[in-house]
Amino acid sequence: MTATTSPRAHARLRPLDAAGARWTSGFWGEVHDRTRDVTIPQIWSSLSDPSVSPGLTNFRIAAGLEQGEHSGPPFMDGDFYKWLEAAIARLETDPDAELAARIEEIASLIASVQREDGYLHTPTVISSRNREEAIELADRFNFETYNLGHLITAGVRHHEVTGSNTLLDAARKAASFLEDLATNKPLELARSAICPSHYMAVIDLYRVTGDERYLRLSEAFVRVRDDFEGGDDNQDRLPVREQTAVAGHAVRANYLYAGLADLVAETGDAELQAVLTRLWRDVVDTKLYITGGAGALYDGASPDGSPWQGQISRVHQSYGRAYQLPHTTAHNESCANIGLIFWAERMLSLTGEAQYADVIEQVAFNSLLSSISLAGSEYFYTNPLRQVRDLPFALRRPGDTALHPVPSPPPSDERLRESYLSCFCCPPNIARTLARFHERAASVGEDGVYIHLYGGSTIDATVDGGRLALREDGGYPWGETVRFTVTDAAGSIPLQLRIPGWSTDASLTVNGEAVTVTAPGSYTRIERSWATGDVIELTLPMPVRVLRGHRLAEETTNQVAVRRGPVVYCLESADLPVGVTLEQAALRRGTVFTPVDADIAGHSVVALEAEIAVIPPTDEDSLYADLADVEPSSAVVRLVPYYAWGNRGAGEMSVWLPLVW
Repeated sequence: MTATTSPRAHARLRPLDAAGARWTSGFWGEVHDRTRDVTIPQIWSSLSDPSVSPGLTNFRIAAGLEQGEHSGPPFMDGDFYKWLEAAIARLETDPDAELAARIEEIASLIASVQREDGYLHTPTVISSRNREEAIELADRFNFETYNLGHLITAGVRHHEVTGSNTLLDAARKAASFLEDLATNKPLELARSAICPSHYMAVIDLYRVTGDERYLRLSEAFVRVRDDFEGGDDNQDRLPVREQTAVAGHAVRANYLYAGLADLVAETGDAELQAVLTRLWRDVVDTKLYITGGAGALYDGASPDGSPWQGQISRVHQSYGRAYQLPHTTAHNESCANIGLIFWAERMLSLTGEAQYADVIEQVAFNSLLSSISLAGSEYFYTNPLRQVRDLPFALRRPGDTALHPVPSPPPSDERLRESYLSCFCCPPNIARTLARFHERAASVGEDGVYIHLYGGSTIDATVDGGRLALREDGGYPWGETVRFTVTDAAGSIPLQLRIPGWSTDASLTVNGEAVTVTAPGSYTRIERSWATGDVIELTLPMPVRVLRGHRLAEETTNQVAVRRGPVVYCLESADLPVGVTLEQAALRRGTVFTPVDADIAGHSVVALEAEIAVIPPTDEDSLYADLADVEPSSAVVRLVPYYAWGNRGAGEMSVWLPLVW
């Protein structure tokens, strides 16, 4: 299809940047401040300290400023670029002259390492400098295109925020290298398109430059992928338009589909959009955890139920079969959950449908925030729904690399967040997602301003010459009232407020007068001539909901999970009475949950107090044992938000609990 020179020409909505949307108070305001003050500086302290991380040192060696060999995983360059993107976002929301100078210095260092043809991969550059054999694209797991994609994204953001061309020029050169591959070495490009950040990146480059060669390059990526005979692990066994189910590595899948959604926004390709919608429904209807976690399996085969055994390929950190959602061994890599946000926000822009904002919220309040400690300085690689003691087999700990796992990790009840992971892809991804989270708050379209997420925003939007500025107050997600006050207005821009899919009996008033609310999972439109001081109040009742799983989700059989508003809860062993173990805890039908203010590691949350049934213990050494003929006793416990688990030291945890009738 022919593109226009207008970015997102075929999208209904355009997200507001930091000039139009900020998290300035409340829940997300606190997360923003923590990201700015703790997370971004803490990651830099790791990347810049050679005793902790080779992140910066690799570039210094590649530039000839130091002597040495490359260290760390081959995707470390991309992880460094992701931190740079987070720091640039911090520069946009909170200007800092010292940080700006550091970023420009880093940009110059990166540009100095890049080859004239645009190739940049510090392992190869360092090997060449050390007069060792270095062949580009020799191994698809060198992640060269992944690294280049993140370089391009960082270069675009650096230019947008500062006006500097230092990293943008490097981004253009990197795109030229990829363009040459697409033209002259398509097989090498397709084989190396692991974790395809470059799909999203070249669309970013097209949008900032208006140069259609980058849009054509995005189309070429799809073409060479479709001509390549690959496997499920990288979603290249079938051409994208023939895919009917999501399989394989969850990060790679979500990045791919996010990049394709970007392409649809520029070309209006209705067929490709229909494919993405079909794949989205496959994930959300059959493969998504209640926490928004994505990618259930550590390892497996896909499709393992197929009669065509010759077509099965090994998968890693992947989506499983429909309804295959284990708890203790749930993988849910932090990067996969973030990738789902990327995919969702692009589908939201394409369609304007609230279902995609619902999923962004589901991920954000649960599996995204669970991946980082409440202090903002320790991280999870995986995000299970259950943690148990004395597990007799090894699971990935936060610091294990994806390619070289630790043979004998410590017991699973010591599986805690860590400040630095040898596989460091997740922490800077978490940082850049949270640093740019204001971009998910609101959008503008031809039919007004859309508010997607709640939690302490200020909005300042213009549409067709009109202006609407709002300040949000209230205690969301703990409180039931979201209040917007108009701080400036010109004209009668329609305001579209998301009514969350989880909500029931929502109500809305403007200056005290009732407004009819649409169904959950939609946007309610308010159209009027706005004036400074107008007050919009959206009330979202938050009864505690007890949820069951699908009949085919075997691990949820006769178990339930608890959610209040968008927040999923869990039970930690720290909140059990002495002598009661996690496997003894059960919920009775009709249990009353009382919201109470609580403190976890110095952070305020709303916990849920309830009386549980305590099941009699069994012989732990027996695979099977007789059911004790004893009535369950009772105990009072507190359930805490899932995102806050694991902040009080080692212990057990479960989202799903047995149901006692």
